[in-house]
Formats: sequence, C-alpha cells, structure tokens
Amino acid sequence: MINFLIASVVLLVLVLVLLFRPFYWRSKVQHASRRQLNAVIYKEELEKLEKDRASGALDATSYEQGHAEMRQRLFQDTDEADGVSVSSSPIKTMIAVSLFISIATIGVYLWIGNADEAVNGSAHQKIAEQDVEKMVAGLAAKMEQDPTNLKGWAMLARSYKVMGRPLEAEKAYDRAGPYIDGDAQLLADYADVAASNANGSFVGKPQQLINKALKVDPNNMMALWLAGTAAFNNGDYKSAVRIWEKLEGLLPPDSEDTRTIQSSVLEAQQKGNLPIRKNPSPQPTTPLVNGSVSGLVEIDPSLKSKVNPDDVIMVIARAPGARMPLAIMRARAADLPVRFVLNDALAMTPDALISTLAEVTVEVRISKSGMAKPEPGDLLSATQNVKVGATGIKLLVNQVRP
Repeated sequence: MINFLIASVVLLVLVLVLLFRPFYWRSKVQHASRRQLNAVIYKEELEKLEKDRASGALDATSYEQGHAEMRQRLFQDTDEADGVSVSSSPIKTMIAVSLFISIATIGVYLWIGNADEAVNGSAHQKIAEQDVEKMVAGLAAKMEQDPTNLKGWAMLARSYKVMGRPLEAEKAYDRAGPYIDGDAQLLADYADVAASNANGSFVGKPQQLINKALKVDPNNMMALWLAGTAAFNNGDYKSAVRIWEKLEGLLPPDSEDTRTIQSSVLEAQQKGNLPIRKNPSPQPTTPLVNGSVSGLVEIDPSLKSKVNPDDVIMVIARAPGARMPLAIMRARAADLPVRFVLNDALAMTPDALISTLAEVTVEVRISKSGMAKPEPGDLLSATQNVKVGATGIKLLVNQVRP
C-alpha cells in the first residue's frame, strides 16, 4: 500500500511539472521585433530606389517623390510599439490547477477502488468456494488411501452434506461406521441426509438413526426436531407434540426458536384434534451449549414467489473477516421458516471450531442448484455479527444475488 501511494504521488508531481513547464522553461530563441522587420524591408526598398535612379530608370523628380513616400511610411510603421505578451502571475493558476487535478485524482481512485473492492470481494468469495472444493477432494482422496480412518470419513460426510452432495455424504457416513455411534449430532446429521435421499421420508434407516441419536443424547435438539417431524409426517400428531414440547423446553423462553416450535406444536394439535395449551410455558431442562449459535431463517414475503420447495437453504457461520466457512447447515426451502443450530458438529475442519471463538458472522443463502459456489439468482440475507452462545438470531432473506 505504501509503495502504491509513493508511486501515485510521484506520477502526480510529474504530471504537474510537465503541465507547468511553459511557465518556467521559456524558449531561448530570440525573435525579431516588428520595428526591426519594417526597418529591414524599407532599407531594401530604398536601396532598390537608389539603383533605379543610378541606372536612369527614375528621373530626379520621381526619385524625390518616391523617397519622401518611403520615409513617411517608414516613420509610421516603426513608430508602432511591438506587441508585448502580458501574463499575470501564474501562481494562482498553478495552485488552482494542482488542487483540481489532485481532487479529481482522489475522487476517481475512490470510485474505481470501491468498484475493484466489490469485484475483488466477489473473486475472493469464488476463491474461498474453490478452496473448499479442493480441500474436500483432497480429503476424499486421502480417505481412499486410508479407509480405516473413521474420523476422516465422518468429516468427509459432513463436508459433502454442506456442499449439497447428499448421496456422497450418506456413503461417507456409512463408511464412518462405529465412530459416529456415540455422537448424537453426527447420527442426527446422518439421519437428515438419509431422509433427504429418501425424498423426505423418515421410514426405515432415517428413523433408526434418529432413535439411535436420542438414545445417545435424549436432549439433542436436531434429533428431537427430526423425530417430531417424522412423527408429524406419519400422522402421529400426539407423538409430534410430545417430542416438540420437549425440544421447546430446551430453548430460552420468548425466543424466536421457542415461538417457531410453539407454532409447530399448535399445528400438530390442530391436525390431531388434540387439546390446545393456553399460554404455553416450557419447562426448563438442559440449557443450550454455549459453543453454538441458533436462530430462525425467514424470507421476505416479496421474495416467496422466487423460491421453489426443493431449493437448498444454507446457513453459514464464519470467523469475523474470514472467507472460509466454519460451519454450514443445510435445509429445504419447503421447510421455511427454518430453525438452525450451528455448532462444532457442523465444522468444516477440526482445527476451526465455533466453540473456540467469542464471535462469529452468520448469513443465509438459498440456492437453486444446491452447490456451494454462489450463483446469480441466489437469495441472500444480510451478514450478522453475533456472540457465540447467542440464541434467537433472526436471519431474513431479503436480497437477490445479481
């Protein structure tokens, strides 16, 4: 940056020097004055008149008359003052021109600089996505060489999941084997991927994984949400209410998450003709883990027509100022509004965890293709800086990527 500024100042000074050169470096060539030119011309004419007289071409009377006329014209012409170029002091002009050029240069730089920053920001984002893809491809190659690395298979599965490749993610989870059996969050993620590959059905393998996750941790929020959704889809509204009420009890009172769960509970009660609670007040149980951020994704009503049920919602957490994501959670647009929880179980790498930071940035992107790389037409939310451990975060999708 310093080198750039020095070069800019040198170029600006050079331009000003060249511009003001005529004021200080005047031409050294001496030009004859008008009087001198007139005198030379009339001298030549007098000499010619004298020759004509000597040769007899003019008589004495004509000679005297012509000589008198030349003397009169010579007196009149040489009596005129030479034209003098008058110039006021150039200092004011130079100062004004210098200020104008300097201000114009700064203005153009700021305008082009901002445009370059936007272009470079987009380029950096593309580079970041490419870095993720390269990292995942490298991890996949490493796993093929070391298939007994179960932890690596679990990490690869999570990576495939956030990249919108559920088929590869499920295969990787399969190969993770016993490593994920004791991790409720990984089991819940596995169930989510399996249900997605089964067109949203929780029958069979997804349900088994959900049950396994809840056996490991009965209070795992993602597993509870999936279990309630599975019961709701199967028409077991009573079980859905019971499960979601338990999930409600894990959330802070009066938070956005709590209100979302209450809406789901109310819908299940209405569809199942079940008694409807008045002024529900969740019973406090196990508190949220501080190493996570959670909230609700909503979409601006004016953009709902631009969203298809199969569009992919990606909730992304990053370290402030970083390009690489820390964690990404995926969901279907058909489920909007969507509750999200970003924690270490969704980490892209084990060396970059949300729980190790005091603050993260979160944002939402709704993709038509489900690819990790942003594309024109994707729907976006504004980026928010939030404290790790925050709940009730509201992310509103209200922008369209050009």
